[in-house]
Amino acid sequence: MPKRRRPRRASRAPRSPLGWLLHLLGSGLGVPLQLAALGLLGAAVFVHVTLPDLPDVRSLRDVQFKEPLRVFSADGRLMDQFGIQRRRPVSIVDIPPLVIQAFLATEDSRFYEHGGIDAVGMARALVSYIATGQKAQGGSTISMQVTRNFFLSPEKTFQRKLTEVLLTMHVEQTLSKDEILELYLNQIFFGHRAYGISAAAALYYDKRLDQLTVAEAAMLAGIPKAPSTNNPVTNPRRALARRDYILGRMLELGFIDGLEHEIARSTPDMASLHRRERELDAGYAAEMARAEIVRFFGEDAISRGYRVTTTIDSRLQTEAQEAVRKSLRLYDRRHGYRGPEARVDLEEMTEEDMDDYLSDVTRVPELEPGLVTRVGKSSIDIYMGQGEQVTLRGSKFSWARSRRNLARWRGPRRKSSQAVAVGDLVRLKRLDKGGWILSQIPAVSGTLVSLDPHDGAVRALVGGYSFSTSKFNRAVDMRRQPGSSFKPFVYAAALNEGWTPASLLRDEAVKLKTKERWNPKNADHKELGPIRMRKALALSRNLASINLLQSVGLEDAQSYISRFGFDLEAMPLGLSMALGTGELSPVKLAEGYAVFANGGYHVIPYFIERIEDGDGSVVFEANPTRSCADCWYKSGEAAAISAGTRRGVRAEQAIDPRTAYQITSLLREVIEHGTGRRARKLARPDIVGKTGTTNDVRDSWFAGYQANFVTIAWMGFDDFGKLGRGEEGGRAALGMWVDFMEDALEGQPVAELEPPEGLIQVRVDPNRGVETRSKSGILELIQEEYRDNILGPEPIKVAAPRRSTSRKRSRTVQRSAPRVMDDLF
Repeated sequence: MPKRRRPRRASRAPRSPLGWLLHLLGSGLGVPLQLAALGLLGAAVFVHVTLPDLPDVRSLRDVQFKEPLRVFSADGRLMDQFGIQRRRPVSIVDIPPLVIQAFLATEDSRFYEHGGIDAVGMARALVSYIATGQKAQGGSTISMQVTRNFFLSPEKTFQRKLTEVLLTMHVEQTLSKDEILELYLNQIFFGHRAYGISAAAALYYDKRLDQLTVAEAAMLAGIPKAPSTNNPVTNPRRALARRDYILGRMLELGFIDGLEHEIARSTPDMASLHRRERELDAGYAAEMARAEIVRFFGEDAISRGYRVTTTIDSRLQTEAQEAVRKSLRLYDRRHGYRGPEARVDLEEMTEEDMDDYLSDVTRVPELEPGLVTRVGKSSIDIYMGQGEQVTLRGSKFSWARSRRNLARWRGPRRKSSQAVAVGDLVRLKRLDKGGWILSQIPAVSGTLVSLDPHDGAVRALVGGYSFSTSKFNRAVDMRRQPGSSFKPFVYAAALNEGWTPASLLRDEAVKLKTKERWNPKNADHKELGPIRMRKALALSRNLASINLLQSVGLEDAQSYISRFGFDLEAMPLGLSMALGTGELSPVKLAEGYAVFANGGYHVIPYFIERIEDGDGSVVFEANPTRSCADCWYKSGEAAAISAGTRRGVRAEQAIDPRTAYQITSLLREVIEHGTGRRARKLARPDIVGKTGTTNDVRDSWFAGYQANFVTIAWMGFDDFGKLGRGEEGGRAALGMWVDFMEDALEGQPVAELEPPEGLIQVRVDPNRGVETRSKSGILELIQEEYRDNILGPEPIKVAAPRRSTSRKRSRTVQRSAPRVMDDLF
């Protein structure tokens, strides 16, 4: 039987790529390939959908790193910094190769070789995930970390990872490797609010980058992986192990040799925190600077690295702060002990419990909290925390009297068992010579501001006892009645209208020209009758001042007073203006007094000297108007002390320099024989000023000046409560003013003020104000145009006393001389 032939297969055309794909999908390899195809398809769809929404990586070329706003005094002392990050951006060319190599060794050794995605690292992360089921490793390169830090969240999801990969590839195409590395080294977090390698070197080692050793560079490189656990300050043992691992990697990669590796590993780590803490207690002025920066540059300016140099003098600011705190504490002592801040049950509290309790108590400068643990007959035991126990004996708490009345005057002394009790939370102040004394947080408030009268630069500003306990800036934001400290402006208006220091004023009941129901009186409820202007201001006679204002005219006086920079709306159009019933801030009052102090020029107070941006470029520099320093005080030494000697725009001549001189002379009388006599303890003939006290002693003021300082001091209660008898401007506020000026003027020469042209010397009768040739007459300088009318536009004539031929009668007249009245003041 013939053999059957097998049919031959028909020849087929070659398969197309699509045919081959379909063939493979139908073969035994179909399932894996199907999954791969689906994955590629999904990735393509993801890329297609995600790519249009990706951020523009070109923005990385214009990155502005967050830096804190720093505020400095005029002499470079750090007053405060605002912003949560400490950062010092640095260019890649300024980062030593050694530091770069330390980071490459631990973070991305193939950084300069790959295109942003390290396949080996990604594979290692995938294997780790398959083995553990946890996304513990990310396989991130430095480029990927930059992408994530600037554009993405830190969450560990595959979607975020794919987005990160796409963005990283785009970053690598847009930026150079050095640009990417610079962004990374300036952005990474090193713990303790430090961002960037430069800030970290300064924080942990107080060094510049070029000063770091191999060991220190390796230590810093190990921190960003886990800033809280790899931190050499927080966890030195773990940080040291991490450092040694990085040193090993640097040796393996050839970045260092064996000897360098051995030396670095054997080097003990000396890391510690080197923060630049606040160097000057000037919280109120620093906050003023912060507010101004935000007002001009916006809220985000706080993190753009601005550097503000203020006009504050660190020495004067320190003295001003101490003068305010001392005065407020002394007032509190004069008026008795208010009792404990709180009371706790100590029976079940351990020493550790007391430590925890005290650590939560509000910190107040110079007043440390403590818990009373024992009260004896003449001593008190107080626990201060951390094992410190203090014993106070009688003399250290005997001042703690009870309060007696609404005038806040202290009551009788109390024994220790009556003053405090076990469990009381009290405050102690450390004495200069060692030891402690019982104290308390002052309830009374106070403020002091001192500025340069040549240009208005604020040299010291204290808005309260402590900025940490009260943010209200009383020096600037408070509006209170200045009381009699406003009288010099009314007297200046009178001098401008033709009155002279020799003119007689009526210290008698005011005859009101309207139906106004007002019955003003002098503080001593007495009337002295005709009284010379000089004496009336020195003794702060209310009725004389009101009658003078009435003679000058309200509108004329108000118009003249506006030359000092006062807002007319704040000045009442009434006779009470003579008593300072308008409302002013202490800074505004200082602005007015500066006109007297500099010879009649109106300068505007300012407190920011210069502003620099994060790159160090000056974006603002003050150019204040200035008085003519050489035209006023003739002492070259005194003028040289002032910062206002620089050239600048001449300030407006607000008043006649002769008026400024006469007011200065009248205010000197306040110190010599008037209500400001406590200032004589300074023993300086070049200081002048005026006390001020409002109704019921609710405000205590002293406004005064010297050639280089206009200083305003105020004390009072924020709730307008009464200060109590004896706390007028001549005591409470003046004590604060004297304490500050005593230190401020230390070592400064006495400034001599020569009379300006247009003043002539006249000898006048001290009782009648008329010209006399008698040796008992007083020399006055008056405007030459008023030579023939020294009693002013409304002369008050007093008859000359009759000469007595009787020796007995003469003695009677002598005993009733006005000197007795002067002693009342």
